[in-house]
Amino acid sequence: MDLPKPQPYDIRRHLDHIRSSESYVAVSDRSFNQLSKISASNPHHARTPSSIHSFFTTSLTPPQAYHSIFLQDTDVRLIANFPLLPLRTRTRGPAYTLPALPSSIPAHESPDPDSESYDALDEVLSLYRANTFFRNFEIKGPADRLLIYGILTVGELLGKVPKVGGAREGEKALMNTALDNQFAMPGDAAFPLNQAFEAPRDRQDAETLRQYLSQVRQELAIRLLARLFAGNSTTPSK
Repeated sequence: MDLPKPQPYDIRRHLDHIRSSESYVAVSDRSFNQLSKISASNPHHARTPSSIHSFFTTSLTPPQAYHSIFLQDTDVRLIANFPLLPLRTRTRGPAYTLPALPSSIPAHESPDPDSESYDALDEVLSLYRANTFFRNFEIKGPADRLLIYGILTVGELLGKVPKVGGAREGEKALMNTALDNQFAMPGDAAFPLNQAFEAPRDRQDAETLRQYLSQVRQELAIRLLARLFAGNSTTPSK
């Protein structure tokens, strides 16, 4: 008996408001350079920046969304169906801590995907602009859920960036959002992705997941600030 094929998750309906934001493109064109490095090292990223550019300018047939290269990592702790992947961060929490960014790499850039410092949040920032163009996203494993959550968090943070003001105002807005511990979690009525995310099984798991997601949110805010105001303290980078 043939089972029905799972329907891809419609991520874009949660992202339409993001693409209208003035800060939408501010995650930096370095993302597309990073994509070429990822594509060369992993089959989950099958398209290069040049093919993406060709699609957005000439093609009528939508390509597939990018999936996480961390899908291949199977020895990862899960809470429900969400992975606690290692992070490059100094924020305290349950995540295993990866080595710091090499001194040769500026804070507003990411290391190569084969670097021991490369983490899932580097991937989120690299794929943010490309993946928000796709209506459907078929989740292939737990790492894709972190990718989706990270993309939505980036959109939330970008929506808080003031249209006027410098790095100090931007830092205040983003860090206040990232440090707010009352964000919605899987299983909460306000969480927009409950159809694809399972709720933690008990209070202890819920607290651990909240601590991990707080690390994710704070680290994304820190890296976004470095990219948005790299070399320019007066207005966010486009």
